[in-house]
Amino acid sequence: MTSAAPAVQVGVGPISFEDLIKVARDGAPVALTEDARLAIERAREVVDRLAGGETPTYGISTGFGALATRHIPTEMRAQLQKSLVRSHAAGSGPEVEREVVRALMLLRLSTLATGRTGVRVGTAELIAALLSAGITPVVHEYGSLGCSGDLAPLAHCALALMGEGMVRDAAGALVPAADALAAAGLAPVELVAKEGLALINGTDGMLGMLVMALTDLDLLLRTADIAAAMSVEGQLGTDRVFAPELQAIRPHPGQAASAANLVALLRDSGVVASHRGPQEDGTQCNRVQDAYSLRCSPQVHGAARDTLDHARVVAGRELASAVDNPVVLAEEGRVESNGNFHGAPVAYVLDFAAIVAADVASISERRTDRFLDKARSHGLPPFLADDPGVDSGHMIAQYTQAAIVSELKRLAAPASVDSIPSSAMQEDHVSMGWSAARKLRRSVDGLTRVLAIEVLTAARALDLRAPLQPSPATGAVIALLRDAGIAGPGPDRHLSPEIEACVELVRSGAVLAAAQSVIGELQ
Repeated sequence: MTSAAPAVQVGVGPISFEDLIKVARDGAPVALTEDARLAIERAREVVDRLAGGETPTYGISTGFGALATRHIPTEMRAQLQKSLVRSHAAGSGPEVEREVVRALMLLRLSTLATGRTGVRVGTAELIAALLSAGITPVVHEYGSLGCSGDLAPLAHCALALMGEGMVRDAAGALVPAADALAAAGLAPVELVAKEGLALINGTDGMLGMLVMALTDLDLLLRTADIAAAMSVEGQLGTDRVFAPELQAIRPHPGQAASAANLVALLRDSGVVASHRGPQEDGTQCNRVQDAYSLRCSPQVHGAARDTLDHARVVAGRELASAVDNPVVLAEEGRVESNGNFHGAPVAYVLDFAAIVAADVASISERRTDRFLDKARSHGLPPFLADDPGVDSGHMIAQYTQAAIVSELKRLAAPASVDSIPSSAMQEDHVSMGWSAARKLRRSVDGLTRVLAIEVLTAARALDLRAPLQPSPATGAVIALLRDAGIAGPGPDRHLSPEIEACVELVRSGAVLAAAQSVIGELQ
């Protein structure tokens, strides 16, 4: 579907994270700026001059990849570009999500707008028109090795610009590209020298997925601090270990931010206050220190934050890049081959992020499990069951968590070390960044589900601590769950719908918003 939002302006500078999300997920329209048009025109003049010359120039008057040694005569160059796109649109498998396709189209347009690729203005404007009309080419799961660009995914998008292949229209219907273009009042492009190559030679798919994953993980790491606070509170843990002077001794910025969040979230907790210092019977609390999964939450969540901060730096550099081969140096009037299409920088951090997702989920599952074991839950009923033995409580919810965490550990195995040669050994080392991005998307979904089950379980445990009162922040999260129809403790009931409801509250940011409505924005 199309959006009534203002158009995102695509110029010679980088696209922001926020604008990418607007276009990819919210369906915002897109427009080229005037400086982008001028840059594109200057680069095209260079390509036209070289195309008319006698000296072979890669990407303009030669074949591609291992076939680059063949000089292509002028009368066959339009066919060369068409053949390139058609042959490279060789993807297979399930359709890739609409938001991913829109992100990679936007990022390809952003590179075209730098004036480094040599396409015509009309070709770039057609990409903007498809995005604005909500026309989404069908891209398949498999086909990119993350080097020479995300070739097959981008080729399927280029094919749609030619009026070929299949697309999803604004309503989501599967239709031939030619029909969708006609319905939107758009004419397909007749590709000329260099354009086919420029449309498919970028790391746009993996980069788009990285930006979206980092956006999601920013929310999820703050939600992980909320879940951890609820678990510390519900398991009668101490908040003293999160004090800023203790974090300063090991000055990792992510750790300090996570610990500060935990301090704020646990402030004014009646549950924590109930076992801090001397007890009513005159004894001291005999809990010397909490288990690692509680006590070390800031260290794990903080390391995750610092790792993702590095990934954001890499993503920012990549957003400011013009990825194509060959690249047009309009200032010098020449076109040069390069290796900037190699996806290694993006692939590495995609793998790092999958490791982060797996480990944050792992510590979350361990915190959850402690609620369910009578020997470790400090007075809570086994499995938080209403009538243990008759009822199973949250026993199998933890099984679900464990199954997801196990899957996340497998997804944390890096794709970026698994190079496989292609193109008759011309492309003999590739990044597999697209594969790293695809598994990261599954990792983000898995982390969302694991955190939701921890929040669900901790909320039930805190209710069972009554009449002790949770902190205002965690109490707001519990109230959110109850207002959403997720009931508190009681006899066993169909648990899956409650888990899914809590998953959506985490994914949408509602859990984070509930806590922040009380204590302000978390770090």
